This record gives sequence, C-alpha cells and structure tokens, in this order.
Amino acid sequence: MVYAHETGHFASIGFAAVDAAIELDGLERRYGERVALRGVSVRLAPGATLAVLGPNGAGKTTLLRVLAGLLRPHAGTARVFGAEIPDERWKVPAQVGYLGHEPLLYRDLTARENLTYHARLHGVDRSRVREAIAAVGMERRADEPLRELSRGMVQRLAAARAVLHDPPLLLLDEPRAHLDPAAAELLEPLIGRGSGRTRVLVSHDVERALGEADVALGLRAGRQAFAGNPDPDAVRELYR
Repeated sequence: MVYAHETGHFASIGFAAVDAAIELDGLERRYGERVALRGVSVRLAPGATLAVLGPNGAGKTTLLRVLAGLLRPHAGTARVFGAEIPDERWKVPAQVGYLGHEPLLYRDLTARENLTYHARLHGVDRSRVREAIAAVGMERRADEPLRELSRGMVQRLAAARAVLHDPPLLLLDEPRAHLDPAAAELLEPLIGRGSGRTRVLVSHDVERALGEADVALGLRAGRQAFAGNPDPDAVRELYR
C-alpha cells in the first residue's frame, strides 16, 4: 500500500474529512475470461494526485471506470472517500468528476443546454452554468450545437461538465487531448494540480504526469508493476 501526502484543500470544498480519498486493496476486474486488472493496491490522500501509467491495454481506463462507480470490481476492495464500490456506489457521483475519452455530452444540444442538463442532474444552481462556460472561454459559442464545435471546444466543455458540481475528486483520462497550448492552460485552474482537488491522472505524457503526481501507479497487462515514486528504469520497463 502507498499513501500519498495529505493537503489542506479537501476540507475547504464542503466534504467531511476522511483519511484517504481512494483506497484500493487487491482490486480485480475481468471482462469475461480476460483479466483487465489484478492485484491493484494503492491509497491516496485527499488533495493528492495519482498518475496512472502504462501502455495501451494496461487497464488504466478500466481503473478510472471502477473508481467512477461505472464498473463493479470482481475481487478486492475499492473505496472512494470511504464509500465502498459497488455497495455504496450511489454515493460516488456527487464526489467524482470524470473526464474520459468520450465527452458525455449531447451533440444536438448547445453547450449551455448540455451544462444546464448536468446541473439539474446534480442539483446545481444554474448560475454555476454561466460560471463554467466563462471559465472555459466558451461564452461566444455557448448557444451553438455541439456538432458545430471543434473537438478542442468540446473537450473544454467536457472539462466544464466534469467540475460543474464541484467534486473533490477528478478522474482524468488524457485530459489535454485535442487542446492547443492556450486551451490547456485555460483549463489548468479547473483540472490541473492548482485546482487543489484529489486527482487520478492517466496520461501518455509520462514526464509531465510524473511531474504533477504525488504518487505513481504503473500498470502492465492489468497487473501492478509499481506504486510509489518509481525510478526511471521501472517506468521505461512498463513500455517495453
């Protein structure tokens, strides 16, 4: 087990204090006979960042989906702010912002309509919609259907959706994909290390991910290769 250091931001965003934001112990997930995750164990403190590294097919996205409560573990334990998955996964959506490969937005709705829909799902005041649109620089395009927006603009809107309900935990799967440098910088206060939120970050940009992380988890073919502060040789071995 690895425990990442604690920061002070967690108490400031309205959730009761806990010892660990994420606790995984012997986590296993299968797709039929294929093992996607096996023996994954890590413990992450509130406010810390976990970088999840590994080649394609290593199980990184599967891990995020388990933490989001979208997939059930087949063995081991998974807890998010003390809520055990799957038994208490109904507690998880309020605490998690998920930014994955799919934007989870409706192409025929406008940017504003999409965020308004998600605000209603989470019981969030509509003023948050205006704030979120402004935060990602989408004011001028907010009333256009998503199908008319560039992939980078959709990614910005997906980031706004992920933080709309002010979750203490962000699950980020290649969050800078499709973004130019200016757009990526615009999103840093929302989803970057400076947001102060607990983050699980999946990225192929290994050097940058390690630079942002308090602890790293290496996966290869679903198995845990390391958890902690790996040396460069251990990281390189993941991708061989």
